[in-house]
Amino acid sequence: MIKVGDTLPHTTLMEYSEVEGEGCSIGPNAIDIAKTASGKTIALFALPGAFTPTCSAKHVPGYLDKFSELKSAGVDEIWCVSVNDAFVMGAWGRELHAGGKVRMMADGDAAFTIATGLTLDLTGKGLGLRSNRYSMLVQDGKVQTLNIEAAGKFEVSDADTMLSQVKH
Repeated sequence: MIKVGDTLPHTTLMEYSEVEGEGCSIGPNAIDIAKTASGKTIALFALPGAFTPTCSAKHVPGYLDKFSELKSAGVDEIWCVSVNDAFVMGAWGRELHAGGKVRMMADGDAAFTIATGLTLDLTGKGLGLRSNRYSMLVQDGKVQTLNIEAAGKFEVSDADTMLSQVKH
């Protein structure tokens, strides 16, 4: 399992873009984790699924609400990672008005999630292999803090916890 001091896995996430820019075409674009994280401070949080109750009502909205404070504290980007496809993550981002604030990163084949060791098996609930709920502060591709939620909990991966860690 990934831990503080480790480098993010060298995998690719997908991001749906509605406008062209910075080398990204409209539609799903591959995001090379190592290249994209290089030289940046990233507040990364992951969750079990798009459009799910806690994720939609609390997790993403918390990071949207704290966007300005996180940026002022030195965060360059905020990433939301979920084992969903880029089209679903794009639609969810539109619904939550995440554009320009939280990058909605799709881990459709769970490669990133498996590489971190932070999987959550929800097969019995019809959801298959998903990501555990967690957050991490990443600087230049290296994990500085890691906050893994206990099963069914939402206590340590929230935006307030991340903000307190960025400020230290």
